[in-house]
Amino acid sequence: MKLIGVSAGLLVGASALAFASAASAESSSNKCNRSNNNISKLTQCVTVEGVRAHQQAFQKAADANGGNRASGFPGYDASVDYIVETLTAAGYSPVVQPFDFVIFSELSDATLAQTAPGSETYVFGEDFATMSYSGNGSADASVTPVDLALGAGNASTSGCEAGDFAGFPAGNIAMVQRGACSFQQKAENAEAAGATGVIIFNQGNTDGRKALFGGTLSDGYTGDLPVLSMSYDLGEVLAQTSGLKLAMRTDTLRAPFTTFNVLAETKRGDPDNVVMVGSHLDSVDEGPGIQDNGSGSAAILEVAVQMAKVNVRNKVRFAWWGAEESGLVGATYYVTDLIEKNIEQGDPTIEKIALYLNFDMIGSPNYVFKIYDGDDSDGEGAGAGPEGSAQIEAFFEDYYTSVGQPFKGTDFSGRSDYGPFIDFAGIPAGGLFTGAEELKTEEEAEIWGGVAGEQLDPCYHSACDNFDNISLKALDVNADAVAASTLYYAMNTEEINGVKGKGNFKNGKVFRTKPSGRLEMLGTRFAR
Repeated sequence: MKLIGVSAGLLVGASALAFASAASAESSSNKCNRSNNNISKLTQCVTVEGVRAHQQAFQKAADANGGNRASGFPGYDASVDYIVETLTAAGYSPVVQPFDFVIFSELSDATLAQTAPGSETYVFGEDFATMSYSGNGSADASVTPVDLALGAGNASTSGCEAGDFAGFPAGNIAMVQRGACSFQQKAENAEAAGATGVIIFNQGNTDGRKALFGGTLSDGYTGDLPVLSMSYDLGEVLAQTSGLKLAMRTDTLRAPFTTFNVLAETKRGDPDNVVMVGSHLDSVDEGPGIQDNGSGSAAILEVAVQMAKVNVRNKVRFAWWGAEESGLVGATYYVTDLIEKNIEQGDPTIEKIALYLNFDMIGSPNYVFKIYDGDDSDGEGAGAGPEGSAQIEAFFEDYYTSVGQPFKGTDFSGRSDYGPFIDFAGIPAGGLFTGAEELKTEEEAEIWGGVAGEQLDPCYHSACDNFDNISLKALDVNADAVAASTLYYAMNTEEINGVKGKGNFKNGKVFRTKPSGRLEMLGTRFAR
């Protein structure tokens, strides 16, 4: 991996805005001008106000640049500028890593209409949506369902195998169901079978997988087919409609482009034992992405600022990933580039990463406190993470317990930037998530409050994902959890890889909240 310093050429778009916002956020963040070398100090200084100052800067970057911060667009470049300026002001030497990807933009709303039996026009954004990286085109044809598994508790593998399309009538529109494999794989199999269009409806196996969803085929999809997503309920009805014909159209652009990751390391700490903490910085092109993922990006930025003077035992590398919304492209580039350099040049950098912490959407308005299921004991069977992931999960369980917050597990589904660290490098991973398009259940509403039957993030992948689309409570709790976990592993990764901490720092995640409201770890302090 070649990391390059920030050049004047990168500081484009809303540079003046980014500089002004950085100065404001720096002033807010530097209220605690000290070495925050224990959890109590650090969580006191990582405030929700400090995190919100960074989110406000992201909102201004979007407002000044077409309403979004999508990779390849000026709002994203302005966000990169802001991250770089804020880190530099805090004493870091941030680096920018360029990589190529395929930019995607929807030039106008897709259309979908039923032409037989009878006629009906469906509503874009309510009944259906365009899958990111869909081809640009149209289809007007009969519809053929492909290997569907309807009903609650189903285990759909619809469209995952070429054999699912045996006997498929070339020229028809393929109707497939979410589940078991990537959307791209389903679309590619459909195109190979001669389909002229693809509709992927939600799986419907749980209440959380019934709503209309925003899916991504990834920037590696080169097919020409128009591909739409749909809610389970509408998909179920249409799939059982005899003689169904649909007319569908997408108006999309795909083009090669260059965008950036931003990385910054602590000046101190063992370079042979690196703790990575990451969040994606980009939004979708529909909106500013202040919750997805301005919440995680802002939280780790504030933690980085407040940890700038800490004498850590292990080097901490913070990462803000680009093009996550295009299929985890930035994080995948980072990991695979290091793997290639390890193979070709003997560069051991990838082997020095002890663990990866991921924070993607941590302040959802209708939140549930979720922890990535490192040991596969709480989720839906997606599998455990690499060895050490269970210990990371246990850390967050202890943390939530200490602050009196209930929690539940969530699968490593591959939908965020932990994916390439786990899949390609076998690096232990963990993190937090407060929910996206899935609907809150009655049971979850009884535990965490909020509104049952509504999305955990009602503005997920929408224009309304703005500065007001947040739960301040969830953001406050989770910003402290980000801080506590980052500092904990910055001082000791013994339970992950056997590398002992320094001084009198001890393993053991036993927390308590003091009467003052400050958090401390019993029997543990971080030695300087």
